[in-house]
Amino acid sequence: MNGNLPLMLPTMQDRSAVTIINTLVLLLASVFGLWLVGLRGVEIGTDTQTYAGFFEVLSNGIPETRLEPGFVYISYVLRQIGLGVTEYQIALFALLLATVFVAARAYHVYLRADSRLSTYLVLTLALLYFSPMFANATINAIRQGLASLLVFTALLSFQRKEWLLFALFALISISLHYSSILYLIFAPVLMFKGRWPLYLAALSFLLYVSGLSLIAVRTLIPGLYDAVMEYASSAVYRSGVRIDFAIFSIFWYVVLQALLPLVQERYRERISDGATIYLVMLLPFFAVGWGSFSNRYLLPAWLSISLIYAAVFCCGRIRFLRNPVLLQALLLASCPVFYIYITRGIVI
Repeated sequence: MNGNLPLMLPTMQDRSAVTIINTLVLLLASVFGLWLVGLRGVEIGTDTQTYAGFFEVLSNGIPETRLEPGFVYISYVLRQIGLGVTEYQIALFALLLATVFVAARAYHVYLRADSRLSTYLVLTLALLYFSPMFANATINAIRQGLASLLVFTALLSFQRKEWLLFALFALISISLHYSSILYLIFAPVLMFKGRWPLYLAALSFLLYVSGLSLIAVRTLIPGLYDAVMEYASSAVYRSGVRIDFAIFSIFWYVVLQALLPLVQERYRERISDGATIYLVMLLPFFAVGWGSFSNRYLLPAWLSISLIYAAVFCCGRIRFLRNPVLLQALLLASCPVFYIYITRGIVI
């Protein structure tokens, strides 16, 4: 026993050192994001000026507003403690990063992965920084961005039959953005056995790209059709069936299935189940994604795919691709890309 002890100590020290370095790199990337997003001008992001104006009004109390109560009260508290617009933007991005941590931790626990949580977080944040959809959640669809990964966490809890956690994350996500209801009402699909969720998603995809979902809603539920078409109808944005968005969304699921053989066998089923959650989050888009700002119906799914792909590589059979040094370098490399997205207001 004693003879083996010297062999064990370096391994424990190495793991501890990796965790420390992961944490430092995460902090560095997070502080960079807080600086970048917080100090952006109000002209960057289509809704930034609107949120800044709303925040200023809160100095006189809570006005009548269509905004969700959770978001309103968070903003009100931040205003009452004396924050300015810059600090408000920093705080909102900090909350967004907190939702990333909550969702990533929940998914990592679900996977029962041998990889360190800190390593998984490094890759998750790197993939999000590389994603223009995350930039969209940061400077444009801010309220929905805050709710999106909590929707994923709620659906993950539903899949695991953790009903109290499902209710908790569902209520929080709805309080931040009412659109969360659209995804949560499809949660029972996760109870379907075998490949039935895939068949439903495939059928929904075909109905959408053929235009039949638009015709069906317009004919059978005209009130819903009018509500979807009238939402931000004065804005300059292409509405109608977005075949490009539909194919782009399905593409990531197909690639994920192709990558599954590269995942260690004991993790494949759980990652595949996570992909089922992704499919469920596409269903609202296939149902009503022909109205204005249809990309917003895809935001929760598009953000969650970064968590799922991070799991593919962290649980992969190719050790090099989950090397902590490589992933740390990847996160640092993603920062200038995120800088370009934010400063130029690039979103999908």
